[in-house]
Amino acid sequence: MIVLLLSVLLITGLLSGCGKTDEIHVMQIWENEEAGAEEEEEPLEGTPGAGMIVAMVTDEGRINDASFNQGVWEGLQDFSVRSGAKIRYTETEKKDDLPANFQQLTDEGCDLIWGVGYNCQEALFACAKENPGTQYALVDSSPSDLPANVTGVAFRAQESSFLAGYIAGAMTKTGKLGFVGGSRIDSVDSFRYGFMGGAAYAAGIYGKEVEFFAEYTGSFDDPDLGYEIARKLYAQGCDIILHAAGGSGTGVIEAARDTDHYVIGADRDQSYLAPEHVLTSSMKNVDVAAKRVSESYAMGEKTGGTVLSLGLTEGAVGIPAEHKNYRDEIYDAVLLVEDSIKSGQITAPATAEEYESFTENIGGGK
Repeated sequence: MIVLLLSVLLITGLLSGCGKTDEIHVMQIWENEEAGAEEEEEPLEGTPGAGMIVAMVTDEGRINDASFNQGVWEGLQDFSVRSGAKIRYTETEKKDDLPANFQQLTDEGCDLIWGVGYNCQEALFACAKENPGTQYALVDSSPSDLPANVTGVAFRAQESSFLAGYIAGAMTKTGKLGFVGGSRIDSVDSFRYGFMGGAAYAAGIYGKEVEFFAEYTGSFDDPDLGYEIARKLYAQGCDIILHAAGGSGTGVIEAARDTDHYVIGADRDQSYLAPEHVLTSSMKNVDVAAKRVSESYAMGEKTGGTVLSLGLTEGAVGIPAEHKNYRDEIYDAVLLVEDSIKSGQITAPATAEEYESFTENIGGGK
């Protein structure tokens, strides 16, 4: 039996630089989601978004990237149906285009403009500071110096990837697990170290040793490179790979299918891309977050200048219930692990330092 000696951290606690205001907004937004689950397509009372224009600027890649960009756009589509607001998007081919993309939507009179991903932060902040009358929201960023007209939405992705890692640790036959990330940024690394923590935890329970291999594509829009890296990792003996690489991750999934290995999807349930080879997915419900934050703005709530931290407790991250590629008893066990994270008995690591501390206390993992 493994005894966790980790200090208990408040999982629902918010990121540095955030205070009680953030917690109140999180509770309001996500309680509304639970209460309105059966009326998802019903219009909001009085269609408060009528006359509003809400827009988004994609991270590098297309709107239909089967990942982050697509998830946010689907959330805005739901918001439009419920609120009566108009929506639009601008695709970003390369990072240098971001300042012009944000300024264009601002000049067009959009009321709320979303940026998708950390790469958007610098350009979005610059535009927000020059245009204090426009509201902005940024997915996957949690700075302490947020402009007053920007709402940050951060996900505790390490919590869902810990669950995915537990499944991988229970399922691996070679003891070698891979990770393919996009850019080397905190929001991507949280996937990596949460995954490693969950796999190491499961390895101790199942009497295994696990070794990890990690590579980065340097881009979220290069599926060919994702494919090439994944093929290399599978050739090195990895039998399961988690990707957190956006559009580049579709290449990782293709490699899993072509080499008959397992892959773990990211951001959304990606099992439809390779049903026999996607073991599970480490999901962020970015669609619900985009919808609820936009609805909050339409209803007149002020969330600017704050970061909303969303994880398992808020139902904002998780894994799919469907688990045809692994056994029921593993799924039942991972639900118990989920409860332990929610209660604070387990703290999923999000950084290399936190992973080292975690494994020192439980043993296992390289």
